[in-house]
Amino acid sequence: LLKYIISIIYALFKSMIKCTSFSQGIIMTEVEIFNLHKQGLMHTPEFVIKPRSHTVWEKQCVRLHCTISGWPEPRVVWYKNNVSIDPMAKPGKYKVVSSYSVHSLEINKCDFDDTAQYRVSAMNSKGEVSAFASVVVKSRFEMNHPKLFLMRTLNVITNIVEKFGVSFGREGETLSFGCSVIIYPSLQRFQPEIEWYRDDKLLVPSKWVQMHWSGDRATLTLSHLNKEDEGLYTLRVITKSGFETHSAYVFVRDADAEVAGAPGAPLDVHSLDANKDYVIVSWKQPAVDGGSPILGYFVDRCEVGVTHWVQCNDTPVKFARFPVTGLVEGRSYVFRVRAVNKVGMSHPSRVSEPVAAMDPADRTRKEGVVPGRPRDLSVIEATKNYVVLSWKPPGDKGHEGVMYYVEKCVSGTDSWQRVNTEIPVRSPRFALFDLAEGKSYRFRVRCCNSAGVGEPSEPTEATTVGDKLDIPSAPGRVVPTRNTDTSVVVSWEASRDAKELVGYYIESSIAGSNAWEPCNNKPVKGTRFICHGLTTGESYVFRVRAVNAAGISEFSQESEAIKVKAAIASPTPPYGITVLECVRDSMVLAWKQPTFIGGADITGYFVDYREVIGGVPGKWHEANIKAVSERAYRVSELKENMLYQFQVRAANMAGVGIPSLPSETFKCEEWTIAVPGPPHDLQVQEVRKDSLVLLWKPPVYQGRDAVNGYYIDIKEADADFEMWRGVNEKATHKTFMTVCMHMEDLKEGESYVFRVRAQNKAGVGKASDPTEPVEAVTKPGTAEIVVDVDDDGVISLNFECSNLTADSKFVWSKNYMEMTEPERMTLETKGNKSKAIFKTPSEEDLGIYSCFVTHTDGASASYTLSEETLKELLKVSHDHKFPIIPLKTELAVELLEKGRVRFWLQAEKISANGKVEYMNFDKNTGVIEMFMESLGKEDEGTFTFQLQDGKATNQSSLVLIGDVFKQLQKESEFQKKEWIRKQGPHFVEYLGYEVTPECCVRLKCKVANMKKDSVALWYKDGREIKVNEKLDFSEGVLTLEIAQISKKDAGIYEVVLKDDRGKDTSTLNLTDQANSSTPLKIQSTEEGIRLYTFVSYYNDELHVTWHHKDAAIAFTERIKSGVVGEQLWLQISEPTEKDKGKYAIEFFDGKGGLRRTVELAGQGEETHDHIRHAPNLAVCYRARVAGGLPDVVTIQEGKSLNLTCDIWGEPVPEVTWLKNEREMVSNDHYILKFDSGKFASFTITCVNTSDSGKYSILVKNKYGTESGDFTVSVFLPDEEPGKKK
Repeated sequence: LLKYIISIIYALFKSMIKCTSFSQGIIMTEVEIFNLHKQGLMHTPEFVIKPRSHTVWEKQCVRLHCTISGWPEPRVVWYKNNVSIDPMAKPGKYKVVSSYSVHSLEINKCDFDDTAQYRVSAMNSKGEVSAFASVVVKSRFEMNHPKLFLMRTLNVITNIVEKFGVSFGREGETLSFGCSVIIYPSLQRFQPEIEWYRDDKLLVPSKWVQMHWSGDRATLTLSHLNKEDEGLYTLRVITKSGFETHSAYVFVRDADAEVAGAPGAPLDVHSLDANKDYVIVSWKQPAVDGGSPILGYFVDRCEVGVTHWVQCNDTPVKFARFPVTGLVEGRSYVFRVRAVNKVGMSHPSRVSEPVAAMDPADRTRKEGVVPGRPRDLSVIEATKNYVVLSWKPPGDKGHEGVMYYVEKCVSGTDSWQRVNTEIPVRSPRFALFDLAEGKSYRFRVRCCNSAGVGEPSEPTEATTVGDKLDIPSAPGRVVPTRNTDTSVVVSWEASRDAKELVGYYIESSIAGSNAWEPCNNKPVKGTRFICHGLTTGESYVFRVRAVNAAGISEFSQESEAIKVKAAIASPTPPYGITVLECVRDSMVLAWKQPTFIGGADITGYFVDYREVIGGVPGKWHEANIKAVSERAYRVSELKENMLYQFQVRAANMAGVGIPSLPSETFKCEEWTIAVPGPPHDLQVQEVRKDSLVLLWKPPVYQGRDAVNGYYIDIKEADADFEMWRGVNEKATHKTFMTVCMHMEDLKEGESYVFRVRAQNKAGVGKASDPTEPVEAVTKPGTAEIVVDVDDDGVISLNFECSNLTADSKFVWSKNYMEMTEPERMTLETKGNKSKAIFKTPSEEDLGIYSCFVTHTDGASASYTLSEETLKELLKVSHDHKFPIIPLKTELAVELLEKGRVRFWLQAEKISANGKVEYMNFDKNTGVIEMFMESLGKEDEGTFTFQLQDGKATNQSSLVLIGDVFKQLQKESEFQKKEWIRKQGPHFVEYLGYEVTPECCVRLKCKVANMKKDSVALWYKDGREIKVNEKLDFSEGVLTLEIAQISKKDAGIYEVVLKDDRGKDTSTLNLTDQANSSTPLKIQSTEEGIRLYTFVSYYNDELHVTWHHKDAAIAFTERIKSGVVGEQLWLQISEPTEKDKGKYAIEFFDGKGGLRRTVELAGQGEETHDHIRHAPNLAVCYRARVAGGLPDVVTIQEGKSLNLTCDIWGEPVPEVTWLKNEREMVSNDHYILKFDSGKFASFTITCVNTSDSGKYSILVKNKYGTESGDFTVSVFLPDEEPGKKK
């Protein structure tokens, strides 16, 4: 129609233009005429029909509608008290419809808050028009509250805080919930009216419901919960201004059945009809059938005042209604119902309200008149079990009361039978039983009294015995939509042709589990329900079934799976619009982020402006077509000295939100003040009980000079303006600051606001807008950034967030500047954990690192990386890259029984996975050992144990060369021989002598491992001693006594022990040389050569002289002599060729002397060996670089270089590193280490071109010095690796 009207106007206008053009002699082209026509058709919006005002009752719906014309088609926005209405902000409250120029706003379930002035605004490119209408909502409760009128004369403000939320209970439990109410002004005389509602029905105190009002808190207690208590509970606080409400749903779950698998209890038991003779009891079926169909219900009755329950029906009834008969007229009864399935019986339902068995009809009686015909006889209920008749008493029934007789006949016949022959009916209701199912009957009723029986009523229509009420059909399509993080809105199509529908049951199941749980235990009316108590992030499917008195329908089809998360909506309006800078033709605005962003990140903002002339605002104009991401924007092309207002709209992926309230009026004039403007965009992060971090952005207007610092102010949130106080005495140049408790500015649990002022040389400028109140508390689950060094030596910062949402993101910053693509770090996020990994940590990475998680309640933390901390982390990183297995003991050797040789060491810490080849490894003690049965000539050399435990390695070496090896080999052979010797009879103590008090010489020795056939033979000078000598053997001691010893007894005595296991021999020299010395011998030592001999005994009277080439030796520092026990020795340090020759030792004890000689000139093989080995000691023990260093190293700039080599020498050498022949010192760039006296490591962190050059390692001990050289060449990433820097 609109297009048709426009086409007609266009044709008329076109003909008019042609006529005008012809009359004026103007020639126009067709295009020019079309453009002129187009411009002529465009016009500002106009209201054809304006919206009208309405006055409605509370809980009613109201619709405002209007008709608007205009071209281009205008955009229509509805406002409530000049705040635009967003239907998505309150789903179900508002409904906005636009169709063919007709626009309407529907307000559902009006309450006092909806009393307001509503404005509809239509705007296109030609202009904007508005129309107004008022809606007044009246309360039905004013007439019941006489104080309400008086209270309306006061300006009372009511706020409901600490609101109760969705609650869950179980049958039999007690549940309490409530709200705190703040009323201003607080007047003791005028207390508010507190009312509680369940499903919009007013609650009254009872044994099940208790209400309490303390003056500032309203509480509702539900005793012994039943499923009837499930529903939407509303608290209404009524004051003179109307009322404030808060609502939340209460869910009641079934109690555990006495028998597993039994159904839930029925609910909502009440009486439909009460008469003298019977009461019709009705109930609702339970949502839970226990897993098997419900077979029926049993109805119980109990007379009021007693506790005895009587079952009313012998067999279960399936229909949810039942007429209870056999009642005593005038008495009151209560009823309950139980459900039964094949498993067992449910718990009883909650008892009904008491009902009296009385006739409600008029009790007026007339006497002496035969009553007339009953009127309006009808069948009000027909099931397969019974039929209920209802009628009205006759108009002429006499003074006395009447009774009724009911008659029936089968349809098609005229044979009437009286049903109640023995007991007349006194009430105009009657239930007939024992009818044949499927047959048709007609019924009629007669009245009677003492005067006689009246004429029958008109018979009813034929009624077939059976359930007139069918079970409802399954509901239609089920559609779930997102609501909150723990709830989903479920909508469905109503059951078709359902009669007497009670409501619907909704069930939910985690997708794929097929485990269904009821969402409600009380049937809900309508086709929309919010299912609460779901798990965030899980996917659910839903199904619905309908309920009426006939039973429960089949389930609907399952809905599509939906993931539980908050629905996305357009954001609420920004607020707090301020001016940051103003010049002649532009102004810079700033604003605060919306309090609700709609569940999705804000993608940008749109700014509108309008002129204000003479206090009258003009039309809005768009300042930016493309959304701006920052919360600050410069509006250009303004007029100097004009007044302007601004509004801002936020946008996300759901769309553009409603605009903010118009800002204050600002004048566009250039600022000339010297001090800077206010900082803006204040943010608070890392809130803890004793600290927080405040961030801000610098002012846009700098003043005459640049900003050189900031001051932070603080005050309690509810304190007066005069209570602002400074946090920092000295201005900070940073745009962030940590406010701590030790500054005496924060108190735990207190709420604060902050502001920032900038300063320059001219002074301190205007303060910023204050922040929102911030409570100084550490929220549960708050985490901090944790620094970690992994097994590969990689250093990372880690942050974990426990209350992450699906849209949350981790934002990392350095010095509170966001790192979008950091060059020196790698950012990784998995699940609820995020880490910032350092690539090549150095001093460039020092600073404060922080992490903020979006879409949370402010989860954030920071970590300060200082120079000292970096050094410690680099040391730990190096140890992790090149780990060493710690050793308790180095490699050692020991001799065991039989001459076996054991090589062993003990690791301080090694795992069970440690690798040690060809050796025994005790995982409990860390002892690693190797055994050799004997040492051969080929075993001389260096023994090394190499250990590996994952990446960790270590080695330990033992040098067995020369005399050290020979001595060990000799001892091993000796131990082996000793073991063989001790297998037979052997000496424990060899043959010796002693002089007895009787001056006898006793030769004795101690033997062991003797047996009966073992023999001991004595010899002197090779001849066996005759038996006439005294021979004794007792207790393992073998003795031979020589009485009155003389020179003839001198000689060499020998004892031989033998049997079939072997023999052992011991000799004793009783000649003149008995007290002589051993031959002079030569020994190689670390210092040089040692000559030594042993004497039989030594005392101070023994005179000792050493000779070299028959000349007495003059002792010096290089040549020394001494005595150790019975050993006399001569030490020659650092021997030379001059030390060769014949050496002699002479000693004299006052009675006689002795001389021993040895040649050190190479005449004998043994002497020659000592001369040869003495200079080789320096070769064996001097310091050496065993290997591990390359000749040339080529490395890219920015990488790290690490080299390790093995060092050997006894004693442990000194290690020195050189660069270009200059000694190096270990620091953060060059890390030089020497571990365990064996491993030298060289590390350059973050190599640069200045590190190119020649490097050397110098090792030195007293036996010599050795060096190892290598060259380092550094190249840039874009250069050839072979090009030297």
